[in-house]
Amino acid sequence: MFANSAASEQSVLETLSGTGLVPDLCAAGQFEGQNWLLYRHIEGTPWRENTAQVAALLGKLHQLNPPSGLPLGANGSADLAAQTLDILRACDPVEDTLLHAPEGVVTPTDHMCLIHGDPVPGNIVVRQGGLVLIDWQCPKVGDPAEDLALFLSPAMQTIYGRDPLSDNEVQTFLTAYPDPEVVARLMDLRPWFHWRMASYCLWRGDRAAANLELAALGLCRS
Repeated sequence: MFANSAASEQSVLETLSGTGLVPDLCAAGQFEGQNWLLYRHIEGTPWRENTAQVAALLGKLHQLNPPSGLPLGANGSADLAAQTLDILRACDPVEDTLLHAPEGVVTPTDHMCLIHGDPVPGNIVVRQGGLVLIDWQCPKVGDPAEDLALFLSPAMQTIYGRDPLSDNEVQTFLTAYPDPEVVARLMDLRPWFHWRMASYCLWRGDRAAANLELAALGLCRS
């Protein structure tokens, strides 16, 4: 789910240089067969508040052209279900509530774009003049709704030391994101995103985070 590709990160940092959305890449190379990157430190603090700012940041990112060679992200409910089942196969044991995929079908979108792939609070730096996205190890050409789902994920908020977003913070984020069609698609795909994240948290051994996602999944099904 969260790949780690120095080559992809380098490609994105080079492509988005000058946009203000990414750190400045200083150097790149190999050591003992492993790729390394050096980018400029950003003076700032991890994101903690103001979801509208994050919505604007992701909206701006999703309008930019991706570099060539990035992997494709999951697109549509069938892809998300297949990815989730792969995660569950690596879990032992798996509880019954996670074995049942959400009902319905959400078809793939033609609106694939550059997505960060991990836009969680710890990867968003607040500095004077705006927000910057760091840790670009798993960028994709994907459904922009995936970035929105990852940021809104209650598990990901708590993993990075924050309470889950309040209903007001979520609504502020959704209202501020500039493309209402992507927001509508996110709402359609929420059950699959919560199901996948619950499975991922279970695979990581984080039962508390998995329970947050299962609770959110239950609200989608009610």
